[in-house]
Amino acid sequence: MRGRSHPRPASPIAAEELRTHPVRATIAALAANLVGIGIARFGYTPLIPALIAAEWFRPSAAVYLGAANLAGYLAGALTARRVGRAIGPATTLRGAMALTVVSLFACAFPLGFAWYFVWRFISGMTGGAAMALAAPTVLAHLPPERRAIAGGVVFTGVGLGIAASGTLVPVLVGWGVREAWFGFAALAAVLTAVTWRDWPRGAPPAAAQQAEHQSGPLRALYLEYALIAAGQVPHMVFLVDFIARGLGRGLASGGRYWIVFGAGALIGPLVAGHLGRRFGFRLLLRAGFLWQAAAIALLLVAVSPPALVASSFVMGMSVPGIVATVIGRTHELIPHGPTRQAAAWSFCTLAFALGQAIAGYLYSYIFAHTADAYPTLFALGAAAMLVALAVDFAAGRRQDS
Repeated sequence: MRGRSHPRPASPIAAEELRTHPVRATIAALAANLVGIGIARFGYTPLIPALIAAEWFRPSAAVYLGAANLAGYLAGALTARRVGRAIGPATTLRGAMALTVVSLFACAFPLGFAWYFVWRFISGMTGGAAMALAAPTVLAHLPPERRAIAGGVVFTGVGLGIAASGTLVPVLVGWGVREAWFGFAALAAVLTAVTWRDWPRGAPPAAAQQAEHQSGPLRALYLEYALIAAGQVPHMVFLVDFIARGLGRGLASGGRYWIVFGAGALIGPLVAGHLGRRFGFRLLLRAGFLWQAAAIALLLVAVSPPALVASSFVMGMSVPGIVATVIGRTHELIPHGPTRQAAAWSFCTLAFALGQAIAGYLYSYIFAHTADAYPTLFALGAAAMLVALAVDFAAGRRQDS
């Protein structure tokens, strides 16, 4: 009599695949960046003129509240890995997305500058956690051959959020500023709920632990990424207000150019990933410094619709595209060892957060104390990109010598 056959136990690799669905996990990371960065941070930019027009805040206060989000981003980048180790990265990311929803809902109530500052700071923290943890958490569970494509997809979440905010804000503001915040909160809540169970479960496949080694080019990359952040802040915070109020063209016009910015952001990570694999991320990074400096400086000499479209689109591509570029550059500098690569990316995120927080408050101070601050802000942004290029060339000469 033949014995009853028993199913073979699943191998550890098969069990891990059951716990982590690559497509759903990638979409969860995309949603985290969409909620924490695309909506919570970049959704505020097209709302600044509406907040001022509705007399919720004075112009200087509205800009400082934008900087509050950047300061919170720094705090989130500082604490994300520690919290992730304590309670698990998936739990941390779920909590960050849920707290972002609460912050967006809270901003629908104009209860004073301090109230808004706290919630904008919290939304910055959750965005910092998403940027620091979402991509590394998911990519560590994926086969190496899938990571480049998945990384590009993850960072399109930023562009989707920008495009959504540029499209929704003019419509929602027609009903009221409060309704705009409710719309953002509802969209973020749906994305959080839909992806709640899709984060990777368990630890990623084991990787050999290697000693930390911060090379000169890697340390230079951290400084360059901080300078990139400083250079991008004028477009990230002031672009819509510059067009709507600085040029006197209205919120609808500013919103249209923000949609152009978002359209660029949608393709930026995918283009960066393709070009980086073909030409190398070192060369792409240097080219990125030049075209970002040119796109920012363009607004100093031309404000015609073609110039605004070109500047908005190029900088929109660059904001998430530079993320994919810097990740690729860290992998060039650290070709082996996922643990060291994740640690280097954490330092990069921290450097970016520090650069944008310092620049955000410096630019806000200039904006509050200068009659026509926009030329100064754009000039400083372009200069930061050129300084970053000089740092990279200096580091390259030391490495090659």
